Order: sequence, then structure tokens, then C-alpha cells
Amino acid sequence: MLGLIVGHFVLAGFAGVFTRWWGRRAFLVLAAAPAATAVWAALQWNAVADGRVREQTWHWAPALDLEIALRLDALSLLLAVLAGGVGALVLVYCAGYFRDDEPGLGGFAGTLTAFAGAMLGLVLADDLMLLYVFWELTTVLSFLLIGHSAEKKANRRSALQALVVTTAGGLAMLVGLLLLGHLAGTYRLSALIAHPPATGPAVRVALVLVLAGALSKSAVWPFSLWLPGAMAAPTPVSAYLHAAAMVKAGVYLVARLSPAFAPVGPWRALTVGLGLATMLLGGWRALREFDLKRILAYGTVSQLGFLTALVGTGSHNAALAGVTLLFAHALFKAALFLVVGAVDQTTGTRDIRRLSGLARTSPLLCAAATLAAASMTGLPPFLGFPAKEAAFDALTPLPLSLSVLGSALTVAYTLRFLWGAFGPSEAVREAPSSGSEPPAAPPPAAADVPEGTGRDAPADLRADRAATDAQEQAARSSRRYPGPGPTRPRTASPHLKGWEKAVPVGTLALAGTVLGPYVTHLEPLLGQYAHSVPEADGATPYHLALWHGWGTPLALSLVAWALGAALFAANTPLIRLARKTALPTAEAAFARMIRGTEWFALQLTGTVQRGSLAVYLTTALLVFTGTESYALVHDAPWHTPGGGPRLADDAAQAAVAVAVMAAAVLCVTARLRMKAVVLAGTTGYGTAVLFVLQGAPDLALTQFTVETASIVVFVLVLRRLPARFPRTAPRRRAANYAVGAAAGALVAGLTYLTAAARRASDARAALIEATEHDGVKNVVATILVDLRAWDTMGESAVLAVAAVGVTSLLFLRRRAGSLPRAADGEEPGTVWRAGPREAPGPASLAPERTWLSASGTLAQERRSVVFEVVARLTFHPILVLSLYLLFSAENLPGGGFTAGLVAGLALVVRYLAGGRYELAAAAPVDAGFLLGAGLVVSVGTGLGGLVFGRAVLDAGTYHARLPLFGSVHLASPVLFDFGVYLLVLGVVLDVLRGLGAEIDLQIERDGREEREVT
Repeated sequence: MLGLIVGHFVLAGFAGVFTRWWGRRAFLVLAAAPAATAVWAALQWNAVADGRVREQTWHWAPALDLEIALRLDALSLLLAVLAGGVGALVLVYCAGYFRDDEPGLGGFAGTLTAFAGAMLGLVLADDLMLLYVFWELTTVLSFLLIGHSAEKKANRRSALQALVVTTAGGLAMLVGLLLLGHLAGTYRLSALIAHPPATGPAVRVALVLVLAGALSKSAVWPFSLWLPGAMAAPTPVSAYLHAAAMVKAGVYLVARLSPAFAPVGPWRALTVGLGLATMLLGGWRALREFDLKRILAYGTVSQLGFLTALVGTGSHNAALAGVTLLFAHALFKAALFLVVGAVDQTTGTRDIRRLSGLARTSPLLCAAATLAAASMTGLPPFLGFPAKEAAFDALTPLPLSLSVLGSALTVAYTLRFLWGAFGPSEAVREAPSSGSEPPAAPPPAAADVPEGTGRDAPADLRADRAATDAQEQAARSSRRYPGPGPTRPRTASPHLKGWEKAVPVGTLALAGTVLGPYVTHLEPLLGQYAHSVPEADGATPYHLALWHGWGTPLALSLVAWALGAALFAANTPLIRLARKTALPTAEAAFARMIRGTEWFALQLTGTVQRGSLAVYLTTALLVFTGTESYALVHDAPWHTPGGGPRLADDAAQAAVAVAVMAAAVLCVTARLRMKAVVLAGTTGYGTAVLFVLQGAPDLALTQFTVETASIVVFVLVLRRLPARFPRTAPRRRAANYAVGAAAGALVAGLTYLTAAARRASDARAALIEATEHDGVKNVVATILVDLRAWDTMGESAVLAVAAVGVTSLLFLRRRAGSLPRAADGEEPGTVWRAGPREAPGPASLAPERTWLSASGTLAQERRSVVFEVVARLTFHPILVLSLYLLFSAENLPGGGFTAGLVAGLALVVRYLAGGRYELAAAAPVDAGFLLGAGLVVSVGTGLGGLVFGRAVLDAGTYHARLPLFGSVHLASPVLFDFGVYLLVLGVVLDVLRGLGAEIDLQIERDGREEREVT
């Protein structure tokens, strides 16, 4: 099971490469992952139907009791079949839907494949936290898929809307899951359902929070606003996410928890009540739509409400009906969405007022749509019929009457969909009687544009809609469709050209047709889940069958069909009534909410962030000093045994400490920025000397290198700042001194109290013992790369993100790729080279030999021959020293962090001596590549411990005997440290690119502009 999930993400990682090689045909390769899932699930069908359960557990962090727990039972198998089977068919459909030159095709293909893997992980997860991880992963990936065409404002808005709604629900669900796991004493989903916690206020609150996440995911009212807007996504996304996968996640979670928690107070009120309300509201809303895709979208909202009500009822018969309808709904709704994609691509519109005669020109497409629509309305012998019959048999009178009304609405909007897509044009059907004025030309289709752009919409939405319509009008007018004008009904034939489109649509439509007569073959599996739900008192277990004879369910079906046909016949007055009584759209309300949030954020930001670093630091230090001082006074932690502090161990420490304090005082009073930097660096170097005197060479070496790198950064930044600090008023200066002194004194006191208040024995003995057990001597390095490797990995990731974020602010252009080389230089790597060919005068006739390859690009007044010689002679020895510090860290001072800084300092020397072109010659590699490579090596080493050991970052050693070298051993912590080395080197290179080379370029550009002005 885990292999199938990982396989999806592996293929998704190569999607970009595949699309560059094979174009849209890459979707056929990517379809292998969900297809393998569907085949595997089909092979497990009989075993699971017999009551067997497959489990897989991987303890990836045993010390923290963290594990990847997967479980396959009847419910998860059913969803796995849908996620895999429909996912594979949709990916095949994509091969015929997209063009080879589709912008962002590789990213879209990878995201859709990864979504299929995330959905599979969600339904197989047997751990609450693992379920939440996959849950949020589907949210993020759906955001990317909906916003695929990011250049369209409508897509960006719809993606943001879906992200906000589902993420908010997901966060509430996380709190609920944590509460349930804590109350039950286990985070295993199967154990939680088998032994639920005792009912109480905490359980009720937890269930409400969990349902908030489930209902928002499945677009149940009041969270249904995001799904119609998500129709801005490409049609394959709608067919998969919004018919068979993502929206089913909430229904799945309700169905999963219903056997244990349906009797608890708020459960049925929320699931059944809101579900049936959503069924009615969504069905009624679908009757006033003219866009085929939005008709299906509101129909999906309606059906999701019905599914939620069924699986949330908490009875055997309702559960059986719910999972049967869930299966049927995924098949017919995915097929209908794919049909809409074929219609839209060929005719250029989805507006039923502009479509006409497609049943005559495209009979196969019409037949597939009719089969799927018949299943949606519950006609025999299609799969939707026994599912709806089972639902009518399971519900009590009030929910039953509401579900019959909702089914009638389903019939009405299904007929509206079929008649609008394949019958005469809607404009012809709504033509007024003779003698009246001719109807106005219908507006162009709202292709991929969410609702909310009418008179009740904000001005920006209406303007965006108008611009989108104008673009679509121009595009369609150039396609040479039949008819003299763009508003004439379309009669182009949307044939399913190519098997990539025909096979998915036909398979899904025929599946709902074939499985109807053979629905009894589905009951062994679906009944396994239904048996987990207790039967209602006095109820007879229901059995799936195509024909149960004449009875109440069939009579109610006849009523729903008749009422639905009547509603469709009265379609025009109903639309007028619906539009007259319509409230402001949810999309418009959401847009106003976003604008209000942005306004509030702007006001708040303008109030508290005024662009003054001094104000920011003063505020932070005052809050820190005040809160910590209160805690010290309140808790009084200074009453500790052991006497007072020891000021110094010897005279050398006291002398260094006095020198450091003197440098700090002089730094505060300095007026020149460079002087302040040197004095601040002196305090850092003095601290390193104290480490040396204390017998901590590793800390001293790290402090020396960090302080040196910090001084370089300061110097690079100071080039863009005035030489002197600005003058400040005496009162403000005194306030700054007071705040700084208070914060410094507090930190010093906390440092002492932290060490003096220790009650337990320190960890020195245990750390030394663990280090010696590994056969090494350097305790500090062992802590960093073995015992506390998790901390190192997290800090490395933070360091990389911080460096990239800071330096990216300085780039006015793309920062990817290596630095540009000198335009007048010889081939890379040359040290002795001829001087610039453009140099005037006789000097250009004689070759100029330089110590550095690009030093000739510097102005003569900026060059230093001595510095160039020193840089040339020390560069490679410094690099060798860095490698020595890296590989000797097991027994001697060093390590990947220090070694990376030392190697970075070698690049600093080359840059300072020869400029940005010299840096490009010294490091002909992208800084981002080094950052990524370092993270990949570190994370890969950690995962290697999971694969070959017992847990993530579990250390391992490989012993071997090599010729000439003799016996050697390779330890995984060294490889992990090498990843840190690459990452730190990448950080230094990125800083030099941003604060060095990029600022150089800006200075040169400013100088040219000044010369042009003068």
C-alpha cells in the first residue's frame, strides 16, 4: 500500500521531464500509477468482501511513537477503486484534452498525479495525524489545480476561495481529531471506532469540529460556495476532484466515523439536517444556471448533501444506500464532466442558450451523456436506480419527503442539462410568442468564470467578467463556427476524436449501465461496511437488487420522476422566479470579505509597521523584557542552592571578558558604521577566545567562522548605507541605551539562572557514553549529526529558507542560474590570461598576466596585487582545509557547518579580490543547486535510516577494505554532515550573489545613469 502511494509521488516528480519528452502523451505514462492502484484494489476485492482486512505499519520514529499506519477494509477499498480507476481514466482523457504547447503542462500533470496519490493515502490512512496530513495535501494540490491558468483573475480568485474554505475547515478538524485521540487514548482510527470515548461535552465539541472539516471538504452548506467557483479549473480537474475524489473525502470521513459517533447528540442534526438542506438548495440553484459545467457543479453540491445525509444517519440500510450511491455518483458525474469538456473544446461554449443540435451531429457523445444522466436520475436499469431505491427504503418520514423533493430537482436539472446540451438552443426554446419583441441575444458563456459578476457583484468582479467575455468573444469569432455571429447557436459537432477521450467517457458511462443489473455482486463488499453500522430497532436488513417489486420506494421514485419532469416543463417561469428571489451570490460575498480583510490588514500594517528598524527592535525588546521580568518576579527562580555566580576561572578569562565588554561599550558609542561593525566583531571574536580558554574548540571554531562571515555580510551591506549613523536626539539615545542595557542584563541573568536552577543531573555522562559507543571522540559533532540530527535538519531547512528569502528581496531579475562570466575573459578556469582586448594604448599590445581570472574586469583603483596573490595562493588550501574539517569531525574539531563556512570564506576571498566575475569563475554553479543538493542529501540520509535501519536518521556504518587505503568505514552521519556542508556553502554563495554581486550590479547601473544624466 505504501509503495503505491509513493509511486504516485515518484511519477509526479518526473512529470515535467515526461511532458518535455512526450508532450501530452506523458499523461498516458502517469496514468500507470492510479491504474496500478485500481488493479491492485480489484485483486483485493473478494478477500475484503469476505471480511479480511489488510494492514501495513511503518514505525518511522519509534522514540516519538510516530508511524505510518495504513489499513484496507471495505470502505477504503471502495474509495481506492474510485481514486485509482477514475484517476487513471481522467489522466488518459488529459492526453486528448490538452495540447503539447499547453503552458505549465508539466506542473499540471505532476500535481494531478500527486493528488491521486494523496487521495489514496487519505482513504488508506489508519492514523488520525496521517489522515490529516493527506487531507491538507489534497487541499494544497487542489488549490494548484484550480489555479492552473494563473494568468486569469477568475482562476486565482476561485483557487483562493477553495483554499480558504477547506483550509479553515481542516484546521478545525485537526483540533477535533486531537481531542478525539486524546479522549480515546489512541490515534489509531480503527481503534477509535472500535472503542470510542465516553460521550461527554468534550466529545461533542470534538465531533462538531471534525464535521466542520468534513462538511467544508464536501461542499455541504454553509460551505458549498467554493465548489461552483472551482469550475474555473480545467474540465479533467472537475471530473476527478469534484466528482470522484476530493469532494468525496468529507463523505468518506463522515462514513468512517458514523458507526461509532452517529448516536452522539450533534451528529445526526448536522449531517442529516445540513445534508438535506444542501440537497434542496443545490438542486434549486442548478435550475437557474445556463453554463453546463455549473449545472453539474450545483448538481454535485446537491448530491453531496444527499450522500452526507445517508452516511450520517447511522443505520445499516442508510449506510448501504450511501456507499452504493457514492459509487454510482462518481461514475456518472465524472462521465458528464468529461462530456462537457468535449462540448466546450469543440464548440467553444458551455452556454445552453448557444448550443443546438448536438444530438444529431454527435450521437455517440449524446448517447454517453444520456446513459450517465439516466443513472443520475435513478432510472432503471442503471446503478443509480437501486442506490436511490435503497435510500428511500432507509430514511424516516421527514428526511424521506425532503429526499424525494431533492430527487425531483435532480431529475429537473438533469433534463435541463441534456436538453440544453443536445436539444434545440435555449434561446429558441425561450423565444416569446408571435407579435412580441424578439429576444435579446444571450450573453456569451461564462467559461471558467465563477458566478458573482451580476449587478449584485463588486465592481472589480464585473470588470473582470467583462474583460473575460471580450477575450472569449474575440477568440471565438476567429474559430469559423457556423453562423454569421458569435451569439448564434452552435451546431459544431463535438465528436470524441481520439481514443484518449472516447475510452474514459465510454467506460464511465457504460460502468454505471452494466453495474445496475449486477448490483447484487457489489453487495458483499458494500455490505461489509454496512454491517459495521448498527441496525435500527425493528428494521429489516436491506439487500441490493435491481428490482424489489412494486412498493413504496418505487412509488416514490415515480413521484420524483413525474415531479422532476413537471419542474423541467415549467423551467422558464421557475428561472424567472429563482432570479427574482435570488440573494447576493456567495462569490460576491466572498469577494467583499477578502476586500475587507485586505483593508483591515492594510490599516493595521500602516499603524504598527512604519519602516523603522529601531522601532521594531525596541518594541520586541520591550515586550520580551516585560514578560520575562514578570515571570522572574512571579516565580522567583533565583532561590537555588549552590551559592552565587562564579565570575571567572582564571585571570585570562577575566582579561578577555573585560576586553569584550570594553568593545561592546565602544560599539554603542561609535558614530561610524564601519567602526561599529569592527567592534561588534571584536566582541564575537572575544567570545570565541573564551570558548578556547574553556576547552571547547568546536564551539570556538564555529564562533570564529560565523563571526568572520557576519563581518563580511555587514561590510557588503554598508556599501549602500551612509558612512555615519544619523544623529538622534539625546532623549531617544538615552532610551535606546536603557532598553538595550535592560535586555542585555535580562539575557545574562536568564543564562545564569538557567544553569544554576538545574535540579537533575546534566547529560554530559550520557552523551559521552553514547559517543564512545559509536567509536568516535567528538561529542559535539556526534550530537549534531547523530544524537540530535532532527534538530540539525530543521535548523538547516530554516537557514536555507531564510537565506533564500533575504537575498531574493535584492534581485530585480530572475535569480536562477549561475553568475554571468566576464565578457572579455578566456575560457573558464584560466588564471594566466591576456588582458582586455578593448584596453586602449600600447599596453593592450602586450599580454597582461594576472593572478586571478577576472581581476582585469575591476577598475585599476579597486585592484590590489597583494590581495590577488594572497587570494590565489590561499583559495585551494582553504578548500582542502574545509574538507579536512568535514571528514575529521568524528574525532577532531570540525563538522559540516564549520567546514561549509570555511569553504564559503574561500569564495569570499576570491570575490573581494576579483569582484563578481571572479566569484562566477570560482563558483560556476547555482547557489540554489547547492542548497537543494544539501537538503536532498540530508533528507535522503534520514530516509535511508528508515529504509535500512529502524527509524528516520538511524545511523549506520559500512566497513570495507580498499586497495592502498586498507580498512575503511563509511558512516551515515558523515554523509548527513556532507549535506549540511553543501547547504551552508550554498547559503554563503547565495549571500555573496545577493549582497555582493547583485549590489555591485546595482551600483554600476546607478553609476551609468548618473553619467548619462551629467
